[in-house]
Amino acid sequence: MAEYRPVLDYGASTYERDFWLGQGRDYEDRAERWALRRLLPPSGGRLVDVGAGYGRLADLYTGHAQVILLDYSADLLRDARQRLAARPPLTVAASYYEIPLADGACDTAVMVRALHHAADVPAVLRELRRILRPGGTLVLEHANKCHLKAVLSYRLGRAPTPFTLEPKEFAYLNFDFHPEYIRRHLALAGFAVEEERAVSTFRLPLLKRVVPPRLLAALDGVLQRPLARFHPSPSVFLRCRAVGDAGTPPPGRPLFRCPRCHAPDLRPEGPGGLVCGQCGAAWPIIEGIHLFR
Repeated sequence: MAEYRPVLDYGASTYERDFWLGQGRDYEDRAERWALRRLLPPSGGRLVDVGAGYGRLADLYTGHAQVILLDYSADLLRDARQRLAARPPLTVAASYYEIPLADGACDTAVMVRALHHAADVPAVLRELRRILRPGGTLVLEHANKCHLKAVLSYRLGRAPTPFTLEPKEFAYLNFDFHPEYIRRHLALAGFAVEEERAVSTFRLPLLKRVVPPRLLAALDGVLQRPLARFHPSPSVFLRCRAVGDAGTPPPGRPLFRCPRCHAPDLRPEGPGGLVCGQCGAAWPIIEGIHLFR
């Protein structure tokens, strides 16, 4: 039996959409897009966005031959399909601890604003490495435990030290991470970091009120690489390359694998699902969403 690990389920909540569309996050959205446009390969084969939510960033992936949006919430994926109806991506409802994609199925993986919900970071990174072919690209964002505001609060005696490596759980299944902790586990999982960017450095209410979001994001973008080694920002973006032989695709490079027995032998079962040829597990497709939960 697979090990149980809790996953934060947004379900039918509108929180994610409200967070981005109704709470003044235009600056953060622009700053993240600036980073992604420079870290992502402009084109390629198969790309998966893990923790894609309602598809906020999907318009950045149009240069890739196939786009997969993966999230635990089928309701958010339903929103994504409605938003992207002109060019609907493949949508998969599943846990990032048990990604139902075959070894080496993807050329590029993106994970933004999702790792901070993971209680077992090493397990998530191993799954991301497994589904990427050797030499594939991972663009990963993580919440930064020792950003400038946290350091200043510590120096003023108002908060505990942010310099320890262990993750900080500030709310249930919400974690901040030390950049070195993430880098160590990326290396253990089989990734080499190629570039780092400090993103959303100016995430301060006063600045966001007095400086137009477009201008603030442009300044953020110019400083993302120079500031990266100082880790001042609440978000860190990394571009990583998959190294070693892990993730070598099986013959024929199948797309899916069974979450129950891990066999890459899923076959269509009529119009409404897939069935595993090895263990017989059935995985439905409802409203265009592959359900692997």
